[in-house]
Amino acid sequence: MIRILSLLMLLFSSTAFSQTLLVLGDSLSAGYQMPANKSWPVLLPKILTQQSQPTTIINASISGDTSGNGLARLPQLLKQYQPDIVLIELGANDGLRGFAPKILRNNLSQMITLIKEMGSQPLLMQIEIPPNYGKRYNELFRNIYPELSQSLNVPLLPFFLIDIIVQPQLMMKDGIHPTAEAQPLIAQFMAQHLKPYLNKESL
Repeated sequence: MIRILSLLMLLFSSTAFSQTLLVLGDSLSAGYQMPANKSWPVLLPKILTQQSQPTTIINASISGDTSGNGLARLPQLLKQYQPDIVLIELGANDGLRGFAPKILRNNLSQMITLIKEMGSQPLLMQIEIPPNYGKRYNELFRNIYPELSQSLNVPLLPFFLIDIIVQPQLMMKDGIHPTAEAQPLIAQFMAQHLKPYLNKESL
C-alpha cells in the first residue's frame, strides 16, 4: 500500500502542476527540413521538467506562416487547447515578403488581445530579418516588438537565433533556418527565457 501511495504521489507531482504552452510560429519553430522530433519545441519539455517546470508543449507552428495566417488560426487553437501560455513567434515571413510594418503591428496586436481575452498569458518573441531590406524598413520592423510589449504589457523574449545566426555551421545554406544541430541549443535558450513565466512545481 505504501508503495502504491508513493507511486501515486510521484505521478501527481509530475502532472498536477503541469501547464500548457502553445507555440504559434513559422518554419523557425516548425522544424524546417528535419524530422519533427528534432525541432526545439519537442526537445523543450524534457528540459523544463528537469528544472521542475513540467510543461505540455503544443507546437502549432507552420512553415511559411505570416502574422496574418497566425491570426486566422489562433481562435480555433485557443478553443481547442485552452493553453495557459501562448508564445507568438511570427513576423519573419511578413518581413521577408516586405509587408507594410503596420500590417504586422495590427496582426500581432490582435493576437495578443485574443490571447488575453481567453485568459491565457501571451509572450511575444522579438524577430529579426536580414539587413538587406534597408535600414529604415529594418528599424520599423524591429521596433514593432518592443513597442507592442510596452503598450500592451506583454513580455518580450529575445530572438532565439541571436546566438545561432553568427555560427554558420548551425545555419542552413539559406542563411535563414537553423539546422537540426542547433535545435538543442535553441531549446536550452528557450527554457532559460521562459523560466520566469512558468509555474514552479512547488507552487
